[in-house]
Amino acid sequence: MQDKDILRVRDKWSGKVKYVTPLLKGLQYTFTNLLSKHKTFQYPEQKRPVSQRWRGLHRLERDSQGQLLCVACGLCAAVCPAQCIQVVPYEPENGERYPEDFKIDELRCIFCGFCQEVCPRRAITLSQVYDYVDYHRDDFQFSFAKLDKPEQLSFHYQRSLLQKILG
Repeated sequence: MQDKDILRVRDKWSGKVKYVTPLLKGLQYTFTNLLSKHKTFQYPEQKRPVSQRWRGLHRLERDSQGQLLCVACGLCAAVCPAQCIQVVPYEPENGERYPEDFKIDELRCIFCGFCQEVCPRRAITLSQVYDYVDYHRDDFQFSFAKLDKPEQLSFHYQRSLLQKILG
């Protein structure tokens, strides 16, 4: 009998023992989560709560008299990395300045929050609305009407008659 004919069991299994420990740890993690309480929300009936710092759809703020706080300085449009904000300033003869047109392309926006941080009058903020849906690209061009109350644009789920009957 020669040395090459001897089958050494220890040498054969020594490298494969390294795989058993991670396998057992993975199985332990799986079974631990299997028996724990689930954190599932029944979206769209239940919406998950978001943090106060959440960056959702944009909002143009107004003062107590209902006037826009924005003075069309253009800082938000200049700092925006996605170039999704367009501000057209208007200055009548009385010296006040305000935006004649203010548009935000929500499809291009990356919701970085730079526009909110750079605004000297805190005229633009990001709301907590995260579930705005629509069918056409043009509907994601936000102007004054949509920027006043973004909460009304939130998705509202309505159950069908069949779903109401079935429970």
